[in-house]
Amino acid sequence: MAPWLPSTTSLARLCQKLNRLKPLEGSSMETSLQRCLSTLDLTLLGVGGMVGSGLYVLTGTVAKQMAGPAVIVSFSVAAVASLLAALCYAEFGARVPRTGSAYLFTYVSMGELWAFLIGWNVLLEYLIGGAAVARAWSGYLDSMFSHRIRNFTEDHVGVWQVPFLAHYPDFLATGIILLASALISCGARISSWLNHALSAVSLVIILFIIIMGFVLAHPHNWSPEEGGFAPFGFSGILAGTATCFFAFVGFDVIAASCEEAQNPKRAVPIAIAISLGLVASAYILVSAVLTLMVPWHSLDPDSALADAFYRRGYSWAGFIVAAGSICAMNTVLLLNLFSGPRIIYAMATDGLFFQAFAHVHPRTQVPMVGILVFGVLMAFTALLLDLEALVQFLSIGTLLAYTFVATSIIVLRFQKAPPSSSPGPASPGLVAKEYDSFQDHTQLVGTEQPLAPEPGQLRPGLRPYLGFLAGRNPGATVAWALSVMVASAITMGCILVFGDSALHLPNWGYILLLLLSTAVFVLSLLILGAHQQRRQQDTFQMPLVPLTPALSILLNICLMLKLNYMTWLRFSVWLLIGLVVYFGYGIWHSKENQQERQGPATTRYVVFPNGSLEETVQAVQPPSQALVQQPSCTK
Repeated sequence: MAPWLPSTTSLARLCQKLNRLKPLEGSSMETSLQRCLSTLDLTLLGVGGMVGSGLYVLTGTVAKQMAGPAVIVSFSVAAVASLLAALCYAEFGARVPRTGSAYLFTYVSMGELWAFLIGWNVLLEYLIGGAAVARAWSGYLDSMFSHRIRNFTEDHVGVWQVPFLAHYPDFLATGIILLASALISCGARISSWLNHALSAVSLVIILFIIIMGFVLAHPHNWSPEEGGFAPFGFSGILAGTATCFFAFVGFDVIAASCEEAQNPKRAVPIAIAISLGLVASAYILVSAVLTLMVPWHSLDPDSALADAFYRRGYSWAGFIVAAGSICAMNTVLLLNLFSGPRIIYAMATDGLFFQAFAHVHPRTQVPMVGILVFGVLMAFTALLLDLEALVQFLSIGTLLAYTFVATSIIVLRFQKAPPSSSPGPASPGLVAKEYDSFQDHTQLVGTEQPLAPEPGQLRPGLRPYLGFLAGRNPGATVAWALSVMVASAITMGCILVFGDSALHLPNWGYILLLLLSTAVFVLSLLILGAHQQRRQQDTFQMPLVPLTPALSILLNICLMLKLNYMTWLRFSVWLLIGLVVYFGYGIWHSKENQQERQGPATTRYVVFPNGSLEETVQAVQPPSQALVQQPSCTK
């Protein structure tokens, strides 16, 4: 081998570092943050994260340009699709009640590098999302004053014609971000109270819109004379579904806040289910009354709800709608500033990001440095950058996080349970005993057998029929089946999205490829379903695994493939920057890397039931990973 090429051992060690998992040590309820959020608090956080500018802008845009009155069908399908991802977050949030959301979920199941990249993309999602909402809030308020704020700024600062920069600096958006950052830094309880107030006002105004809208409804607006219920057909409904899917982005704030929840195992699944149900009902009902009040083809896409009331002669109702939109956008801004610093805190606590961001203020018990730095960066982004080109970037980061979380659910279900430092009812199986002399440093293994097959093994009832799968190592078949399932999902997505336009195949070839990829996808699901899963009675577990997360993976891949190539190019550049940060800092300062470098190897003896004595050598491990941690004994 050439001297400048790395050895096989070095490459294997590097791959091991990149794929090391974060162990869940100690009590999952121990935290330096303050556990003060109830189920109601988490529910309103989720509602505030999902009911933003989308309700007041997206409904009119989809109704006029994509689906017509069938926008209610688009929102219904999008809600079901979002439920698939929400169930994955609910199970992880209940099982791993730590801050970090998709980043942490990936770290404990798929590996360190993947977790860092997911966290890196989620950070950008919150940064751009908060800045975009702040500029939308500023523009909406400016329009209420006949654009006097924008005209004043352009007259005194000028109009910029520089690529990637806004046409003028938005000082109003910058100011609201800095003010919101100051409020968030006062503590989770104050942030929750403020979110309660804004969310309550927003929900009351939504209820007003629904009641008033049905009073002013004209069923004639859905008649064939106005274009019918679905003027753009089935393709328009699907296009509207892809856009409406992003209206439900925001429920992950509940998972990001689970370390501050009082009872996360119960509160997180309930909060996600209730908030998603409330928001889906609000979107469907508001879309219905909007298209019943005025003909869908005459809607104003920028301010459809307010304009609909103005046109019906209720200008005072238009002002109420405007107030509701400002409250809704304020809640989204607050929650972006609430969640982003907690992702940074989780990465810094694990050593993958700069240690200063792991500092928690002793009085307010919030990651103060992360809030201040994140708030300043978001304010700077809203002040100067042109966000129209960057907003699409949010979609790919969110969908990638959803895909990895759904994959992590499958991985976690078929993983063996981590060894416990003390045997108990939660970890039945082999019994170990410790003694105090020469035999003190031996591990006596009892003869009790596990009550059930280990996760990742073939189910006992299927072994007579699938014996060729039973001889492999536990988990090996599952890993291969999962890889094939993801690959077949990507193939199906490419065929469905690009179709004849890119493949240039005859119809029979197109159908044959689709049937083959579908058959491989279904076969991999059947193989996964034939293996034993981990079951936990005390926490929420999503139903129909692996079918439910597999459908979520397929849907997310299809939506990602619909994004334009410039979005993928920007995404690749951001990933390269993240890789530089990880290989320059994270991989060396990772807590898992520090633990690997602790102490020499120790020797221990294991006595098996048949009386044989076997010597094993292992590295010193933390208590949660090693059953015996005694000084090495002498032969």
